[in-house]
Amino acid sequence: MHLARPILVPFLVSWALAVPLRADWRVPVASKKLANGLTVVVSEDHSAPTFGLCIAYGIGFRLEPEGRTGFAHLFEHMMFEGTPDAPKGVFDEVIEGGGGFNNGDTRYDFTEYIESAPISALEPVLWLEADRLKTLDFSASNLENQRKVVEEEVRVNVLNQPYGSFYWLDLPQKAFDRYPNAHNFYGDFKDLDAATIQDVKSFYEHYYAPNNAVLAIAGDVKPDDVFSAAEKYFGGIPARQVPARPDVSEAPQTAERRFVETDSLARVPALAIGYRMPSRTSHDAVVAAVVGDLLHNGDASLLYRALVKDKQVALSVSGGMNWPLGNPFEYNGPTLMTSLIIYPANVIEDQLLKDYNSVIRQLQNQAPSPGDMERIKAKMQSDWYAQLEIPIQRASVLAHATLFGGDPERVNQIPFELSNITPEEVKAFAAKYLVDTNRTIIGRVLAASGKPAGAGKGAR
Repeated sequence: MHLARPILVPFLVSWALAVPLRADWRVPVASKKLANGLTVVVSEDHSAPTFGLCIAYGIGFRLEPEGRTGFAHLFEHMMFEGTPDAPKGVFDEVIEGGGGFNNGDTRYDFTEYIESAPISALEPVLWLEADRLKTLDFSASNLENQRKVVEEEVRVNVLNQPYGSFYWLDLPQKAFDRYPNAHNFYGDFKDLDAATIQDVKSFYEHYYAPNNAVLAIAGDVKPDDVFSAAEKYFGGIPARQVPARPDVSEAPQTAERRFVETDSLARVPALAIGYRMPSRTSHDAVVAAVVGDLLHNGDASLLYRALVKDKQVALSVSGGMNWPLGNPFEYNGPTLMTSLIIYPANVIEDQLLKDYNSVIRQLQNQAPSPGDMERIKAKMQSDWYAQLEIPIQRASVLAHATLFGGDPERVNQIPFELSNITPEEVKAFAAKYLVDTNRTIIGRVLAASGKPAGAGKGAR
């Protein structure tokens, strides 16, 4: 029995990868736009008597006002401070008392609020979401309270953490040039401290509008019932004047950018590498998603195998397209493919970069093997379908797809777009985008030495 295993395992793996996508399996989608501009998306799924809800607004880090860095995230917190009709604490009490949970998060191009609960709680949750879209409790005490919460979050997640999230917080600021893409979106304390109640009200009135939002619900519901309930609770909220979206495009990068940061908390050095990526609406963006996972997704990824297993010049490798603040398909402006490499103190940074470059050069000169391509596409499709199985995650993905492209059916197209990417397209993509002049590098070095441990003459 044990002798058969070396033959059986490859057979099972190749058989699993060869299973074709089922063209008849699709997430059911129905959508309707209310007169005030709110788009409502419904995905019916009666596998459990629950629902997931996401209301996503077209405002994120990228569009927060100059001089008010971190404001989009600060405002997300303000949305949980209550309203005149549902004071602070009522939102959580109603949802958690009904057996559910809620949360919110801010990304580059959206802010979302999510809830999941038994189906009996759907109408109360809709009332609560509509209530805080009408108005908030704009009090100085609420603002001061949440300002302190956000500043403490920055201390915990950035200032007092090894590496300080430099690979997703600092790297874009170095890689891009225009304010929307290149500011500290967690927030400089001076900007957070300067925020006023009038700033909060103005931000709310400009961006928290039904015509700048998508409401998506997945679960044990029927579309017509949801449309009727949405009209009941949201239909009377007037549309607002949403500012025109500014031009956030960047001029092409023409030279490699390289920087050094010191770290007093890290025990070993790290390297972050970011390549500028194509527009979300281009075919190259789908190829980028595949390349990002081919390089970074798991212990079988090209970079992990080369740097951690084979050459043993790295302790860990992670990264990907639009990583780690979203999936490869959820961005609406300039973004990066990022590699984060943690490496031993006795490894020279330039040697690590040379070995990293070898992996990239190989991809530019030789298309990936059919086995690697089938493996990563199967993994990406499996991950995508797993996400769609969970109502709250399905609602979130549907809301984002609709917010960015106006078409919730996009979630059903992605697995098939992935399946059509060829090895030659991957090779061409690497040759076009994964070039030195299109990347930014930050070396995170140990503060004691001011340079990577073991750094040689060539280290910068």
